[in-house]
Amino acid sequence: MSLNITQKIIKQHLVSGEMVAKSPINLKMDQTLTQDATGTMAYLQFEALGVPKVRTELSVSYVDHNTAQMDYKNPDDHVFLQTIAAKFGIVFSRPGNGICHQVHLERFGRPGKTLIGSDSHTPTCGGIGMLAIGAGGLDVAMAMAGQPFSLKMPMVVKVNLTGKLQPWVSAKDVILEILRRETVKGGVGCVYEYSGPGVDTLTVPERATITNMGAELGATTSVFPSDGETRKFLKAQGREADWIELLADAGAEYSRVIDLDLSKIEPLAACPHMPDIVKPISELEHLKVDQVMIGSCTNSSYTDLTKAARILKGKTVNQRLSLGIAPGSRQVLRMLADEGTMADLVAAGARILESACGPCIGMGFAPKSDAVALRTSNRNFEKRSGTDSAQVYLVSPEVAAIAAIEGKFTDPRKYAAFPEVKMPEKFTIDDTMFIFPPADGSDVTIVRGPNIAALPVKAEMAKEVTAKAVIKVGDNITTDHIMPAGQYLPLRSNVPEYAKHVFEGVDKEFYKRAVSMKHGVIIGGENYGQGSSREHAALCPMYLGIEAVVCKSFARIHLANLVNFGILPVTFKNPADYDKIEVGDELKIDVKDLSGELLLENVTRGLKMPVVHTLGEEDMVILKAGGRLSFAKKQSVS
Repeated sequence: MSLNITQKIIKQHLVSGEMVAKSPINLKMDQTLTQDATGTMAYLQFEALGVPKVRTELSVSYVDHNTAQMDYKNPDDHVFLQTIAAKFGIVFSRPGNGICHQVHLERFGRPGKTLIGSDSHTPTCGGIGMLAIGAGGLDVAMAMAGQPFSLKMPMVVKVNLTGKLQPWVSAKDVILEILRRETVKGGVGCVYEYSGPGVDTLTVPERATITNMGAELGATTSVFPSDGETRKFLKAQGREADWIELLADAGAEYSRVIDLDLSKIEPLAACPHMPDIVKPISELEHLKVDQVMIGSCTNSSYTDLTKAARILKGKTVNQRLSLGIAPGSRQVLRMLADEGTMADLVAAGARILESACGPCIGMGFAPKSDAVALRTSNRNFEKRSGTDSAQVYLVSPEVAAIAAIEGKFTDPRKYAAFPEVKMPEKFTIDDTMFIFPPADGSDVTIVRGPNIAALPVKAEMAKEVTAKAVIKVGDNITTDHIMPAGQYLPLRSNVPEYAKHVFEGVDKEFYKRAVSMKHGVIIGGENYGQGSSREHAALCPMYLGIEAVVCKSFARIHLANLVNFGILPVTFKNPADYDKIEVGDELKIDVKDLSGELLLENVTRGLKMPVVHTLGEEDMVILKAGGRLSFAKKQSVS
């Protein structure tokens, strides 16, 4: 049987289930990664499982989100993460070492392996032929405990690349073009697998940009072949021994094919406030720009920043704006510094930010009121930047650098000679900012600061959900809408405090209303829960008594997180029934038998409407137990 790349990796890691699209499967996970905004909770959950040491080939704890250290909360969390890593056999990446996805690609990613990470942009490592999947922290904790990861067998979409990118057109434009065609919900239940002669023209950092932003499609993940280009990258990282060739078989089948001629793509921008609202730069020319940020896990590689620096060399940042540069890793930062490239950026007036996520999640470098901000990051959701009124556009580093000089959108093809930057034959390798765990960490004392609260656990599900509609929201509600990040990131390890900010940017009265109702149901539109993998968007509502979410459709990771925390996720069988429920309505759902169609009763209005779900048998058992942690503790994974 001819297999595609996705099927080959899944077949090698299949614990149970069949490789039939949409069927439940369980996969062995070789590697895990966490970042500090999600990791603290993930490790509290892992600790609660009672497993003495991680059972993966490799688990890495990165600190790259909560690095502002405005008070004791972040540094206390960092000490907790460092000590718990030492105790349980986890590699610890210290603050300043860089963004998890960029660093993992550089130092740990391996073709043909599986990776699950508590960050939605974990698919970045698909750029070197990994099956890398973003998930909630509890799923990652279970994987560290040696449990398989449960998902539906994805459909595999072949993206057939032909041609070659023209000067001033970048990998960022490739994924924006795909987003323009597919939309932010077009990839739900799918893996995007890249093939065709155009693949050979893309470097690993370019491939990683595409797989990183594949998360915005709602996809399970994205993957490139592991070929000669992959080998060159790993050799330059001193890791050629990690390389294997991994290609699709001739005659491999796909659910559908997208044909994309790289030579016909033009410079693009994602316009406010969604990554799929894409326009050509040529249509945005002369729109004045107030801020530019080059960096984030999407476009912060050595080649990305070197191109930007060559554009900026000998120029001065326009007086109407501020330019921030956030290198993706310490490796990138050191190479830029050693080669004098960093000096060119500083001379141009750029502000050098930490090698961390920072501005992408609203943690520093926020735009001014009503600003037009150009960013090379992956999301431009409303308010995500830290400024409610900001208009954020997503662009390539090249477009961003030119805008920083000109003070406005400028079609780069009219600008000057394109700055060709070759991949280095050898990267600077310095792993001293990793702390590798001792062989036996049983004597390590875990340090817990006062901001680390007890882990909330839900009781078993009752036979009937009886609760009021506590909020009603529209389409494309993101996890940023549900649980804002930015200034609240230090509260991620303190659910009682963080829960006070649920839906704060959507409805400031939500918290008070939820507390007064004690039990609630959330009503939503299409693609509810898209965006970040942050499990707090399920965990905090659970803490406030949310029993169910009823919407038109769910994003993949959030749906799994709801199950993990014992919240019933169902969709309207008839989408028009969404209009028959208002905030405050008393609702009932009989859940004695979760198999098949359920009936939602609007007691207030005397209406009954069918609701459905996509839960597998294991999901139903987990829900009834009160969530995955309650279920696992009863099963005793130790």
